[in-house]
Amino acid sequence: MRQRLLEKRGKDILTPFKFATFVRQKFFIMENKWLSPSPEVKNALSEGRPVVALESTIIAHGMPFPKNVETALRVEQIVRDAGAVPATCAIIGGRLKCGLNSDEIELLGRGGSDIPKASRRDLAYLLSRGANGATTVASTMIIAHLAGIRVFATGGIGGVHRGATSTMDISADLPELAQTPVAVVSAGVKSILDLPLTLEYLETQGVPVVGYQTEEFPAFYTRHSGLQVDFRLDTAEEIAHLLAAQWSAGLRSGVLIANPVPAEYEADPALIDQAIAAALEAAEQKGIRGKAITPFLLAHIEQATGGKSLETNIELVCWNARLGAEVACELSVIGY
Repeated sequence: MRQRLLEKRGKDILTPFKFATFVRQKFFIMENKWLSPSPEVKNALSEGRPVVALESTIIAHGMPFPKNVETALRVEQIVRDAGAVPATCAIIGGRLKCGLNSDEIELLGRGGSDIPKASRRDLAYLLSRGANGATTVASTMIIAHLAGIRVFATGGIGGVHRGATSTMDISADLPELAQTPVAVVSAGVKSILDLPLTLEYLETQGVPVVGYQTEEFPAFYTRHSGLQVDFRLDTAEEIAHLLAAQWSAGLRSGVLIANPVPAEYEADPALIDQAIAAALEAAEQKGIRGKAITPFLLAHIEQATGGKSLETNIELVCWNARLGAEVACELSVIGY
């Protein structure tokens, strides 16, 4: 991969894909007064080098301090080692930050649940108040798209919540995937959610679900759900060509790349199912709703599994970051 990147950079052919991306990146970075890419990210984008977006909710709300900061820095290093530039996204001081320094990552990690969880609906408020915010999948996709970043790696996306037929509780991540052309690499959908209904929603919205080296949709903590992906692709290069075809054809939705957690880090399915059932019951009893429910459930499951779920969560995020970087590098090779 590194050799292919070096050869590509040496030739530096301005393909139609690369020209269109260059123009869009220049326009948004120059004209969007709210967007603040780091110098490293801005330079990488202007030079056509691969960049991978990373979210920050996992830092502020997904793990305890200091494990959250350690994991965030580890994930960034994995992206670098694979040949790409990491761009952790957040709202810092009322700015859409794309690429954080270590102090900003620690700010989010120490702030924890005091840092607002920011999805699409929250962005304008936090920007207008000059506030901080930890970006979800949806808002990270928005920032990545504004900056011209094509690939985003996370743990698991949000989806249709269990009981949504009566509550209508559907994550903003899903409609974002339907309208924002960014590839999201994840270990599927968080298994606290309704996986079959989530896949039905994505199908209705025309979002391709690609299984990386698998025909089965992963269930976050575990590799198997009994559900099928739309397409199986076995290499990062194949995925990159699908993405280029999707967007160059004018199809504006995102693409969900489902990457199962490595088998050695997979949690015991029976233990996870038991923990999820107990967590859902506890949430019902406490009346936990809306954006607070996912952090509550994940924390409850971590406690019920004796920390096993957190270990699995960390490893799958790292695994997704590695694949995200490989896909971003392949996109750079083909000039997209």
